[in-house]
Amino acid sequence: QVQLVESGGGLVEAGGSLTLSCAASGDGICVSDMAWYRQAPGKERELVAAIAAHGNTYYVDSIKGRFTIARDNVKNALYLQLNDLKPEDTGVYYCHTYPPFNSWGQGTQVTVSS
Repeated sequence: QVQLVESGGGLVEAGGSLTLSCAASGDGICVSDMAWYRQAPGKERELVAAIAAHGNTYYVDSIKGRFTIARDNVKNALYLQLNDLKPEDTGVYYCHTYPPFNSWGQGTQVTVSS
């Protein structure tokens, strides 16, 4: 099984930046597509960005041009660079590996003040 641990969240003013990291334990993570999801207070968890095993990326429209997803298959790590943050970006950000592992981290809180 793969275990995921997120870090890098925090409190930031609007317009600020954060870098989220996800450390994955276990072998074979490099074959899995991965993604960042977020869950805002009172809302369902939603996809933010995804990256395929071979590197292709996908972003939801609301964060295009502001967030960048990246992975390091040697370090078994996933990253999300968050720039020009807005109050509506507030939420818990989760790291996720798609099947065959289908794992979730416990999340890291991002709070953006106006």
